[in-house]
Amino acid sequence: MTPNDAHQPLSRDAAVSVRDLRKTYADVTALDGVSFDIGRGETFALLGPNGAGKSTTIEILEGYRNRSSGMASVLGIDPHRGGVDWKARIGIVLQTSAEAGNVSVREQLSHFAGFYPNPRDVDEVIAAAGLTEKAKTRIKNLSGGQRRRVDVALGIIGRPELLFLDEPTTGFDPEARRDFWELIRDLKREGTTILLTTHYLDEAAQLSDRVAVIAAGCLVDMGAVDEIGGAEARIPIVRWRDAGGIHEERTHEPAAVVARLYAQRGGELHDLEVIRPSLEDIYLELVRDAATEVAA
Repeated sequence: MTPNDAHQPLSRDAAVSVRDLRKTYADVTALDGVSFDIGRGETFALLGPNGAGKSTTIEILEGYRNRSSGMASVLGIDPHRGGVDWKARIGIVLQTSAEAGNVSVREQLSHFAGFYPNPRDVDEVIAAAGLTEKAKTRIKNLSGGQRRRVDVALGIIGRPELLFLDEPTTGFDPEARRDFWELIRDLKREGTTILLTTHYLDEAAQLSDRVAVIAAGCLVDMGAVDEIGGAEARIPIVRWRDAGGIHEERTHEPAAVVARLYAQRGGELHDLEVIRPSLEDIYLELVRDAATEVAA
């Protein structure tokens, strides 16, 4: 669906279905008519700058915050009315960690596993989260990155149908982040639906089937990772520097442009590069365009 399909009925087949979602605080509008569906088994990334409305959207879908208007369905249930059985079907990794208790990693996970009807094996989850060597360590003695791994482990211990990941790899080093990506791919292969928010655009590109960009409370674009922003946004850019400064040209035929430039300037080109726009480039352009529209 497109970002403007606010009048379509909620999808019964989708894991998450949202129509014309709005949230206001006095005279501040946090969400202004957001609509989207997330298919079962899909990994869906919700991207946007701080204050764009991502966390508000997630909290409404998790049942932690009431919406001002609009409709929402999560695993076939209105999250505002979701009970204990519904909550047992979702996993949540919040943006910040809870206060660390005076218990070990294994004790904490074993305790939480008891809340669910069909939990994962505790030691398997510990291994998947890269915490085997810290299983007997008290959580308060872990590093920030290790505590974040505990958060992820707690989010998946209940074998959720739908997993909310809000900035899950904050504090991870590059190796740990890639280990986490493989864990998410394993969950996806098992059929878990995943709703991800992240400021790491390479993470969204690696993990997501589709992405949506939200800015100033509005959904500005949505689509497959290799389609978002449209075809024009993906045209390569040839950039170079000469005596007149820095120049760039968008073209479908960058090799031909480079050959022409060398022929015209006799090799007097510096810092020549061909840039193929990444998800990050396209995201930044979408956010800038949205900010310009709001200012206008």
